[in-house]
Amino acid sequence: MDNATQPLFRQIATLVEDSIVDGTLAEGAQAPSTNELAAFHNINPATARKGLTVLVDLGILEKHRGIGMFVAEGATELIRQRRRGDFAAEYVAPLIDEAVRLGYDREGLLDLIVRVAESRGLYH
Repeated sequence: MDNATQPLFRQIATLVEDSIVDGTLAEGAQAPSTNELAAFHNINPATARKGLTVLVDLGILEKHRGIGMFVAEGATELIRQRRRGDFAAEYVAPLIDEAVRLGYDREGLLDLIVRVAESRGLYH
C-alpha cells in the first residue's frame, strides 16, 4: 500500500520503523518523543502518540516510565519479518499481474528484474 494512502499515525509508525531498519535509529536508542515528531512533521501530538503506540503494541518500542520510548532489542528483525510477510501480497503479486497484462513471460520478467537490480548496483 502506498504510504500516502495510510492514516497519518500509520505513516509516522512507518517512518520510525524505516529509521530502525536502515540503522538511523539503533536498537536500544531512545526514539523520538511525541512532541518531537509532532513538531517536526507539523502534526497533532495525539497523532504522533498514536503512531508510537502502534509500535509499542508491536514490540518495536518499549516505554521506560518517566524517560521515554526506546527501540526494543530485536526490533529490526521483528520489522523485517513482518514486512517480508507482507511483501509478496503488496508488491510481488501486483508486479506479476501487471507483467502478465504487458505480455511478459517468466523469463522476460526475470530478465527485467535482474537488469533493474544490476542498474541499481544490487548485483555485481
